[in-house]
Amino acid sequence: MTRDFIESSYVELKKANPTLPILVRECSGVVPKAWARYGRGEEVSVPLDGLSAEQVGASLAKLNRKA
Repeated sequence: MTRDFIESSYVELKKANPTLPILVRECSGVVPKAWARYGRGEEVSVPLDGLSAEQVGASLAKLNRKA
């Protein structure tokens, strides 16, 4: 689950990327998504609903590769 990824990987992710702005908002009734903003204002989102912690990590890695 997305929550599992945050609980297990957030601290490590921030340590490895201290200047990367990461915002986590907890809210019920909302589909979890990851957003990335690239050059010239391009924004991309990927849904994270129902993904395992490993799948969430893979989705974030895909967003990072696009940068």
